[in-house]
Amino acid sequence: MLAMRRCLIASARRSPRGTVAAARRGLVQTTLEDGVATITLDDPSRLNAMTVAMGEAFEAAVAGLRREPPEALRAVVLHGAGRAFSAGGDLDWLAERHRDTPFNNAAIMRAFYARFLSIRDLEVPTIAALNGPAIGAGLAVACACDIRVAAPDAKLGITFVGLGLPPGMGSTHFLPWILGPQGASDMILTGRIVDGEEAAARGLVLKTAEDPLEAAKAIAAGVARQAPLAVRAATRALRLQQNVGLDEALRREADSQACVYGSADLLEGVNALRERREPEFVGH
Repeated sequence: MLAMRRCLIASARRSPRGTVAAARRGLVQTTLEDGVATITLDDPSRLNAMTVAMGEAFEAAVAGLRREPPEALRAVVLHGAGRAFSAGGDLDWLAERHRDTPFNNAAIMRAFYARFLSIRDLEVPTIAALNGPAIGAGLAVACACDIRVAAPDAKLGITFVGLGLPPGMGSTHFLPWILGPQGASDMILTGRIVDGEEAAARGLVLKTAEDPLEAAKAIAAGVARQAPLAVRAATRALRLQQNVGLDEALRREADSQACVYGSADLLEGVNALRERREPEFVGH
C-alpha cells in the first residue's frame, strides 16, 4: 500500500525552507494522494478561462509533478473548479491579439499551447474529468489527456470558428485521432456543441458519470494499482504514436491563428460573445 500523501503544490515552487509557495493567485492547485495527483484549474468565477498566468502556473505544477519518483506518482486527474472544466481562451487576451502583429502572435500562440500541453510531458496516464463546459482550447487540453470522463449534461465543443478563429491548442491533431477525420471535421467546421451523452456515444469521452471527478479518480486508482514502471513505459509507447505530426500541427495552427487575429471577423466574434448575440461575419 502506498503511503498516504497529500500536498498542495499550487505552483510547484518551494521556498528555501521547503514549504510550498502559492503562485498566480492559486489559479492552479495540485494534490497528491496514494499515487494519484489531481490538478485543478481554479478560477471558477471566470469559468476557468485560460490565460497566460494560468498557463504559467499549470506548467509549473506539471514540472513539480515530474520531479516525483515513479512509486509516488502513478496517475494524474485534471479537472476544473466550480461548474466548468474550462470555457477556453480569455476574451480580453484574444482581443489583445487583434492589436498585435502576425509575427508576434505566432510565437505567442506556440508558447501558450506549450504551457497547457505540458501535461503530456508527464510519463503517467492522465484522465480529464469534464464536470461542466469544456469549450475551445479547454476541450483541446482535455483531448490531450489519455482518457476523458464527462458529466451527462456537460457541454463540449471545439468552437473556434464561431469566434472567428481557426482552431488551435492541437485540436486539429487530437480530434481526428479520437473521432476520425469525418467526426473531427463535423465538430471543428460547424463549431457544434455536444453534451456528455453524445460525446460518449461518439467516443470523444470514455463514459459519462454524475460525478466525473470521482469516476476519473477511480480510473486513476486502478492505474495506480498496476506496476508503475510498466505503466510509464506503456504510456510513453502510446504517446509516441499519437505524437507523430503534432509539432507540425501546432506550428500550422499558431500560424493560421496569427494570420486571422487581425481580421474584422475575430473582433466581431469576440464582441458578439461578450454581448451574447449571434455574430455577423463578413469574411475579412
